[in-house]
Amino acid sequence: MATPGFQSEAVEARFGEYDDAMRKRLLELRALILDTAAETDGVGPLEETLKWNEPAYLNPAGTTIRLNAHKGSDREIGLYVHCQTDLAERFRQLYGDQLRIDGNRAILIDIAQPLPRDALRHCIAMALTYRRR
Repeated sequence: MATPGFQSEAVEARFGEYDDAMRKRLLELRALILDTAAETDGVGPLEETLKWNEPAYLNPAGTTIRLNAHKGSDREIGLYVHCQTDLAERFRQLYGDQLRIDGNRAILIDIAQPLPRDALRHCIAMALTYRRR
């Protein structure tokens, strides 16, 4: 999985603000988002920007996905979706045994644990195609 370059210096700089362990995991998650977008029919290239000073991935066919340390944690990151969608509940129904879902907006990931790639890839694809349903 080759990670493409950043679309903006601001996003690249934001990733540079995280400590090494968190940055490594966030970049791994970024690559998974970009790969999933490229492999999902009807998604196409994403716009990578900052929203609320968080790396964000936008697509007209879906809802925005954001990445950040969870509530200032140095051990957990969040993959955030729009809180007014039903995505978090759907993630919980499908992958509640594999993923930790926080409320109605985030998948939480411990940076010391391996990424549950298959579950995350499916959740990312659902977010990127949310408006097509």
